[in-house]
Amino acid sequence: MKPWQWILAALFLMIAAMASPAQNYPSRPIRVIVPQSAGGSTDLVARVVAQRLDDGLKQPVVVDNRPGAGSLNGTDIVAKAAPDGHTLLVVAASFTINPSIRKNLPFDPVRDFAPVTQLITLTHILVVHPSVPMKSVKELVALAKAKPGQLNYGTSGIATSTHMAAELFLHLTGTQMVNVPYKGGAPGMTALLGGQVQLYFATISTAIPHIKSGRLRALAVTAPKRSAVYPEFPTIAEEGVPGYAHTSWVGMLAPAKTPQAVVARLHGETVKVLKMQDVKTLLLRDGLEATGTSPREFEASIKSEINKWQKVVKVAGIKAE
Repeated sequence: MKPWQWILAALFLMIAAMASPAQNYPSRPIRVIVPQSAGGSTDLVARVVAQRLDDGLKQPVVVDNRPGAGSLNGTDIVAKAAPDGHTLLVVAASFTINPSIRKNLPFDPVRDFAPVTQLITLTHILVVHPSVPMKSVKELVALAKAKPGQLNYGTSGIATSTHMAAELFLHLTGTQMVNVPYKGGAPGMTALLGGQVQLYFATISTAIPHIKSGRLRALAVTAPKRSAVYPEFPTIAEEGVPGYAHTSWVGMLAPAKTPQAVVARLHGETVKVLKMQDVKTLLLRDGLEATGTSPREFEASIKSEINKWQKVVKVAGIKAE
């Protein structure tokens, strides 16, 4: 064989090796790990997407709930899985909060994962019990400054999204309130409805029925822009807290070193699902807005969120439960 023929053969093998991951993917069923219990928003999104990915990927896509240790157990499984696109992670915003409150994580949230796409955005809404006098964010801030430490707010637990929404609000307004943590969103909302706490940064889908019935009063949404589903509610930034923006999200990641071609295939098929009208409608019913960012955009968002929460956690002195 002549030298130029060896070179051509080597180039052919190199090109074939680069193309093979995408051409052969997926070669078996795909497991989507949700590091939380079934029934929550993260699980709902994972199942809606997984059920429709079957058609595009031509392989079964199975959701596997692996709760425990504040979502660390399931996340660690994916961090250590083979980087071939057959084990994926669907995770919530706590993924970017955990690095700030938990020492010695068994994985690195940036180094050990390949972002695929942000799937949805979930807005929170600041609501108060009707017995309290505040009818606007400005009135709430004024009262909190006049009576530091006398107002209390419920959360679904330490360092959860509802807690971080409140801490960011306190940080930007220079106010002090008392956190009353509960073991989940349901008991936290029950406490608010019963008047045991005065305010709550609830998920909008949970709060809306109680707002409509008059059992809660809405002040503003936490997102940087008004909700597409409920545009009648102003944003907290609009109400006099410039720079305030907090949204929960659910996103998909693969293990680090997953071939770019595989990540691109996953991204393309997943975005197709998120653009389906029935999927958008189903998600919006629960206050979830389909997103579908690029892998690079999602990676930048993860890094930005980690930095943001590190600052908030440090100022607030938050410790893990």
